[in-house]
Amino acid sequence: MKRFHVHVAVDDLATAVRFYSTLFAAEPTVLKPDYAKWMLDDPRMNFAISARGAAVGVEHLGIQVEDEAELHEVYDRLVAADRPVLEEGHTTCCYAQSEKSWVTDPAGIPWEVFRSYGASAVYGGGEIAEGGRNAQPRFPASVCCTSESKPERPATRACCTPAA
Repeated sequence: MKRFHVHVAVDDLATAVRFYSTLFAAEPTVLKPDYAKWMLDDPRMNFAISARGAAVGVEHLGIQVEDEAELHEVYDRLVAADRPVLEEGHTTCCYAQSEKSWVTDPAGIPWEVFRSYGASAVYGGGEIAEGGRNAQPRFPASVCCTSESKPERPATRACCTPAA
């Protein structure tokens, strides 16, 4: 079953955690010094916040899937939407091991489609400079993710949040 994902950048994590914990009537399922996540069932959502220096507000939206079949199903929809797709592959992002792809919608909002399969002790970050990506823009360590292996499909950008 799929889960809607929202990631919001905040400037004061403690204040935001208190607010969202009250709003959702639940404590975060993951709480780190710079990140918190609620895995909610009503509404079915993965809601994450982070205080990592990004502009305050919605960073990106997404669809989290539970297995490979759902990942491929939603990936095929991204391709059918006729927008450039970044196939990021296996990454460390937001204290999780994931496989993901990215697309920017016509309004310029980044969307990720991902499957998480394990926890990570680190948030992610760093510059991506593997393979044929050297000609692509390089992103600082403050961005969300790093690739741990080459994607199976060619990437069109070198960052987990594609530019509009």
